Amino acid sequence: MIIKNAAELATTELRKKALEIIEAGINRVLPQSIMKTALSCDSVNRSLKVNKVTYDISKGRLFVIGGGKAAGRMAETLENIISAENISAGTVNCNSGDYKTTRIEIIEAGHPIPDKKGIRGVEQMLALKSKYLMSRDDLVVCLISGGGSALMPSPVDEVSFEDKQKVTELLLGCGADIYEINAVRKHISKIKGGRFGSFYSPTRVVSLIISDVVGDALDVIASGPTFADSSTFQDAYSVLKKYNLLVKAPESVVMYLKKGREGKVEETPKNLTNCDNHIIGNNRLALEAMSEKAKETGFTPIIVTAEQKGTTDDVARMRASEILKGEYKNSAILVGGETTPELPENAGKGGRNQHYAAASLLEMKTYPGEWVVASVGTDGSDFLRDVAGAIVDNNSLDSAKARGIDVQSYLDRYDSNTLLNEIGGSLVITGETGTNVSDVILYLLK
Repeated sequence: MIIKNAAELATTELRKKALEIIEAGINRVLPQSIMKTALSCDSVNRSLKVNKVTYDISKGRLFVIGGGKAAGRMAETLENIISAENISAGTVNCNSGDYKTTRIEIIEAGHPIPDKKGIRGVEQMLALKSKYLMSRDDLVVCLISGGGSALMPSPVDEVSFEDKQKVTELLLGCGADIYEINAVRKHISKIKGGRFGSFYSPTRVVSLIISDVVGDALDVIASGPTFADSSTFQDAYSVLKKYNLLVKAPESVVMYLKKGREGKVEETPKNLTNCDNHIIGNNRLALEAMSEKAKETGFTPIIVTAEQKGTTDDVARMRASEILKGEYKNSAILVGGETTPELPENAGKGGRNQHYAAASLLEMKTYPGEWVVASVGTDGSDFLRDVAGAIVDNNSLDSAKARGIDVQSYLDRYDSNTLLNEIGGSLVITGETGTNVSDVILYLLK
């Protein structure tokens, strides 16, 4: 079981089925499942097939690089599929190191705040080019998944590592969405925004991507290390200005973005001819598996969207309002995407999934029947590394009322983890799942 505390959480039949549906969704997007479908290797003719595209490796060598929360499991699965002896060397950065690989070194690096182990891993990846004298005949396979922006840090010389950490913290807490956050990250990095792919030219780079970004934008997933960048220095500077970070952000970051805006620093690549990018897994894949499981367990499912975004409170309110107005004639409502928390000063403990579930306690209170809401990060970490998300129902609300718990006060200070701990039977624990396609949200109605 992926959900380690499922027995504890399954206090009603409706909850039990909700957990089974969530489990089916995460199972479908595990790298083992995704890569066996998308990837194959012909050892006789020495070729690699990704989706419907075949790459000849008969004249050269194969190298593996990359990073993200799923990169470790992707590397392990890749070696199993194509055989380790077909790989000359490789390094990937992941946020855990419990994987078995022979030729690919897995470096456990920091997330969501980058660390120096991540920098060391990127340096090893870049060093492969000169160490092995890569040529046009070689092939670089780049394994990319959500979390890659933090796990593959490589700040420009003008920005210190500590300043990169500081601006990352500010961006994560200011209410900026992932497109805005990554516009800044790309423009203070040596490898993001297509620079990674450009570095290995003329060697072909083939990226296998598990998307955690709403809309699957290739230049945003992991800050688009092997895809031509659509954002500019001006865009990055405007993000800091929009969220009043020009004074709070480190001076080195602000000055570097100003130089770029004035044309004194080369822009990120706007065209890459040596890179192919393949999305092999995304949120929609998880939702489709959840929909099938919901049918099997007797529900009528609907996938509302795989591209949900907006502030966490606003989206939880909107979805509950739609349900209460009877906009869906379905008993299982499925949503995917990633909301954006707006943290107050001195915020409490929690993550966007825990907050979404906690907010739904109040938003669903007038539903005339049994209901369950589960909001879970497919990577197993909802900001707090040991909590994947939360599941709540009408009984959770009754319990809070009976004990005199002021739910709104916890929401106001963004302290959902403390609230859900007090209510009990709410926090979903999976541990690191080895994948990341953003969040899945399920409403079951009876």
